[in-house]
Amino acid sequence: MYPNPRDRRMPNRPSDGTRTNEDIRISPIRLVKEDGEAIIIETSKALQMAKDAGLDLVEVSPNAKPPVCRIINYGKYKFEQVKKAKAAKAKQHVVKLKEIKMHPKTAENDYLYRIKQAAEFLQDGMKVKLIMQFRGREMAHMDYGKRLMERAKEDLLQYGDLEMDSRVEGNTMLSIYGPKRGAGQAKKPDQAPKPATEPKAAGEA
Repeated sequence: MYPNPRDRRMPNRPSDGTRTNEDIRISPIRLVKEDGEAIIIETSKALQMAKDAGLDLVEVSPNAKPPVCRIINYGKYKFEQVKKAKAAKAKQHVVKLKEIKMHPKTAENDYLYRIKQAAEFLQDGMKVKLIMQFRGREMAHMDYGKRLMERAKEDLLQYGDLEMDSRVEGNTMLSIYGPKRGAGQAKKPDQAPKPATEPKAAGEA
């Protein structure tokens, strides 16, 4: 029984699908020489040039007409491609978003602790979503929550940039802060910043 031709694998094609050497069957091709000059040449001649140089004929732009090839060391070429891909991936910086939740009646110590947390997150290069949650009757006193959010804005000014000012969504009020742009990381605060004024919490006279 003869094997199905469709199941036959090309012996010279690397696992990444790049055509090299005898696997390049289209002719002619556009050959980019070492000095950057591009010439139209029969594939068989380019392949012989590669063999004479002890290198590989590699198809670098298969969709071009004619396909673009180079005479290079394929192993070295592949290594450089992988190296570049890793370098590009390493440069990608995914900014994490941390949530800090408060209530209009958040106690002073709790408020200071949350501001300290937010400052540390910002200095670590993360974004911070500051959330003011209103429960039940607290919705009737949103001004207290608004004042606390304004206080937080002043306290976080030296640690991050305000990217979205206080906005009401349902029973929450939120703002978003990002790491300080164009400045090196400052020393993390030993304690939360102290505001100039301390607004009264909901329910206080």
